[in-house]
Amino acid sequence: MKPALFAMALLGIASSAHAAYPERPIKLIVPYAAGGTTDIIARIVGTRLGPVLGQPVVIENRPGAGGAVGSAYAAKQPADGYTLVMEVESSHAVNPNVYLKTAYDPVKDFAPISNLADVPNVLVVNPAFPATDLASFIKQLKANPGKFSFGSSGNGGLSHMNGELFMNATGTRMLHVPYKGLGPALNDAVAGQIQVVFDNIPSSSGLIQGGRLKPLAVAAKQRLKVLPNVPTYAEAGLPAMNNPSWFGLGAPAGTPAAILDQLNDAVRQVLAEPEVVAAIEKQGAIPAPTSRKAFGDLIRGQNAHWKQVVEAIHFTKLQ
Repeated sequence: MKPALFAMALLGIASSAHAAYPERPIKLIVPYAAGGTTDIIARIVGTRLGPVLGQPVVIENRPGAGGAVGSAYAAKQPADGYTLVMEVESSHAVNPNVYLKTAYDPVKDFAPISNLADVPNVLVVNPAFPATDLASFIKQLKANPGKFSFGSSGNGGLSHMNGELFMNATGTRMLHVPYKGLGPALNDAVAGQIQVVFDNIPSSSGLIQGGRLKPLAVAAKQRLKVLPNVPTYAEAGLPAMNNPSWFGLGAPAGTPAAILDQLNDAVRQVLAEPEVVAAIEKQGAIPAPTSRKAFGDLIRGQNAHWKQVVEAIHFTKLQ
């Protein structure tokens, strides 16, 4: 074979090899503990994303600092398509605005792939709390400032900030009790050690269905199939709280556009599968695939939103 032809053949082989992505397992970083909402959504999607792509998608939980540890780790990985990361509201919109400094930039350090699901938030109280709806709940808080406590996953977390946003919007005051995760907070709400939790549906739905917690309002565009008798915040007269959380997929900045497009296409295919839709909806979540651009716009918009919230409530940023 002539040298020129041989070189062209080698180039063709190299191009084919590059086009064969993925050629090995893909790692999906979940910056939260196993069993939480982010982990649940990641596993539902990841289980089917692997077969669609032709390589396993391996979930790797790297919790800590409200999602900051895993997110910072993912941002520093090679931008080759073999490391993905769950980009969610808490880690990619709240954290950058409640901490003085984070080890990653939610916009510059990541390449958005797609939103995966919108997850309605829910206000739950101990069943013995003397309120039957949002209006009577607010009335109780105003009559007893500082008497009741709300638990969160930790200082500066989304559940904490939703509580602060609620108090600011309603002119009420509760004692904030931070926990190391929402699980312990929910357990104490059931036991009556605290009275209130601003949670999301997947992690509290079992307790709600079992009558161990009482839901008063949900943050969603419309009432949920799993809680048809619970009004949205907007219905109940508090539209400022009517924003569901979002859970999406990203990669380190610099990942080739062709790979990002391939992953976006795969996500759309997975989220169109009836079994996946059913599994996500069973959690009280809503499948919500987007274009790469739309997901990037969402992240930027939510950062602006939480910046305004932090300023409005005069929140002292965390170290």
